[in-house]
Amino acid sequence: MKRTVISIISLLFCLNAFSQTVITGRVTEEKGEPLPGANTYLQGTYDGASSGENGVFKFKTAKSGTQVLKVEFIGYEPFIQNLELKGDTIRVNVKLKEAFNQLNAVTITAGTFEASDKKQAVTITPIDMVTTAGAAGDVYGALQSLPGTTVNGESGRLFVKGGDSEESQTYIDGSLVSVPYNSSAPNQATRGRFNPFMFKGTIFSTGGYSAEYGQALSSVLLLNTNDMPAEDQLDLSILMVGLEVAGTKLWKNGAVTGTLSYNNLQPYMSLAPQNYDWAKAPESANGAVSVRQKTSKTGMLKFYSSFDNGGFTLSQQNLDAGGTPIDYQLTNGNQFMNASWNDKLGEKWAVSTAASFTNNADDIQFDQTTVAEQIQGTHLKSVFSYPFSEKFILKMGGELFSKKFSQNVIMPVETHDNSFTNHTFAGFTEAQIYASTKFVARIGGRVEYSDYLNSFTLSPRFSAAYKITDKSQFSAAYGWFYQNPVDDYLLYTDLLKPERADHCTFSFQSSANSRTIRAELYYKDYKDLVKLTGGEFYLPTSYNNSGSGYAKGLDLFWRDKKSIKNGDYWVSYSYVDTKRDYRNFPEEAIPTFTSKHNLSVVYKHWLGKLRSLASANFRYSSPRVYNDPNSSVFNGEKMLAYRSLDLSWSFLYRQHIIIYAAATNVLDFKNEFGQRYSNNPDANGQYPGAAIQPGSNQFYVLGCFITLSRKGNANQLDKIE
Repeated sequence: MKRTVISIISLLFCLNAFSQTVITGRVTEEKGEPLPGANTYLQGTYDGASSGENGVFKFKTAKSGTQVLKVEFIGYEPFIQNLELKGDTIRVNVKLKEAFNQLNAVTITAGTFEASDKKQAVTITPIDMVTTAGAAGDVYGALQSLPGTTVNGESGRLFVKGGDSEESQTYIDGSLVSVPYNSSAPNQATRGRFNPFMFKGTIFSTGGYSAEYGQALSSVLLLNTNDMPAEDQLDLSILMVGLEVAGTKLWKNGAVTGTLSYNNLQPYMSLAPQNYDWAKAPESANGAVSVRQKTSKTGMLKFYSSFDNGGFTLSQQNLDAGGTPIDYQLTNGNQFMNASWNDKLGEKWAVSTAASFTNNADDIQFDQTTVAEQIQGTHLKSVFSYPFSEKFILKMGGELFSKKFSQNVIMPVETHDNSFTNHTFAGFTEAQIYASTKFVARIGGRVEYSDYLNSFTLSPRFSAAYKITDKSQFSAAYGWFYQNPVDDYLLYTDLLKPERADHCTFSFQSSANSRTIRAELYYKDYKDLVKLTGGEFYLPTSYNNSGSGYAKGLDLFWRDKKSIKNGDYWVSYSYVDTKRDYRNFPEEAIPTFTSKHNLSVVYKHWLGKLRSLASANFRYSSPRVYNDPNSSVFNGEKMLAYRSLDLSWSFLYRQHIIIYAAATNVLDFKNEFGQRYSNNPDANGQYPGAAIQPGSNQFYVLGCFITLSRKGNANQLDKIE
């Protein structure tokens, strides 16, 4: 009997062993690289195994019939396959597809420099906006160390990729800033109106930007203000040219910051050599209030309001009167308000609304002429976004640009009083589509209608990016961009249509080990530019849209924060080839505001033992052209090349006290920005001229920054130039 039982058990064991199925295979990713540690198993059972170092797995199962094999690996989509188990050996080749995750997905970088915490690898950071030597505490000054920009020392404004400064627009928290620069005299450099420390992030798009942004032919600068501060504090800034006091007060879900400042360059200009006579040095007083309030767990309301009053009197030669000095007197008043609200509507819908209002008035007097100009600009905007899935996000919105511009000119023998009001309505939609974490495309369009010009435009936009490796990618962008003609022309005619520029951009970027390299090729085709016919300036028929032009070039950027201990440097280079036939140009020619070659080398070093941050910035721009009316060649003369070596030093005297010093053009390079000429020839038939020089060959800053807070460890190291 025992033998019988043992024989039956042995027979059953053999039958069971005979009926087992062996499942084996290899797990790889899409390129064929093995994935060790992948979990392979039959769904609903405990039968399975992990893949080895070479990706191979093998296990046995007593299950039979149709079963489901499942393979899982973190960061990849699960693999599922039906198997028919018959007691034999089954070989399966498993190729896993990388799972989609927006945090790891490729981002479009064509034409864009981002300074924020949104991206894992950025070319610049918010602190770079305010700690670059030579920036003079000005966001626009700091941006001139990036590729794609050209230094215009007689302007101080942004000139991007062969475009005029009027082709660049500035947005704060999504709404337009109608007058982003301080008012200045002709051929005198200006600076931005806003303190850099207001902003937590900066996106500088030099071409191919989103359909959300219009009315800009060359670039948009997107500035995002700070969110909720960490604690109450009081900031005191004492400079040799002025004084600023700022205080912040927090409550449960909100905060308010108030700022007052006063600047007077008279004491400084009486000590430092100047190239011009200032009958009254620049003097200004300004203030601002910023309120932030949480409206929900995901909602934030921001409000910002500022005022700025200032003026100066500059003595210049009247070249039409034999060089007799005349006073150019300017008084400016500027008020700006901005509000934004961001929140979620339900589980998926997101809304962003923004509004701004600008009131800017300039009163100018020179040579028995009085000019009063006023700009009132309003911008209203709403943007809605909805993620249909992680891979498909739709954005849509609408906005209104409203501008009223008036100019009153009183001369001894005549008076001109002109104004216009223009409303531009716009709508846009854009889809962001992820084919995978390695490829993303953004497809959109924008429509605009101007009631003053009675003009309708349609702007297609497309951009895409492909990730070559985890650290490198290619990006491309194409689009049409429209902008209304400048105010000085619209004062006299409504017969024009918007000017147009078509952008085509290709870029490569790689970031690894705290090093970033970037290369970008672009081509811009200008159409419908305003052209003057030679008739009287006040006649509507003296203007048309027959102008055209192009700009093409190469931008290179290299940043290294790894090779030198406590050191950080970047090198940017731009090459631009551009010509235009527009405005009063008699033929196609290189415009005066662009340089063919532009180089900037920035170095920063933290000296721990000295508790100091040192910064140096060398900038070079090849000679620009200018027009000499005494020459038969239009724009045939060349200026001096622009060169400047700027230095700054920040010393942390105490945790809450910083002493700061800076100097521009320390090697005293000679810089001139062409010549200005009389409007009429002299007795010899020649047009007298004079060199356009910088306000001073060098500029020096010395200051002290004090921060008072409860913890006592806060300071303004990230707020100084």
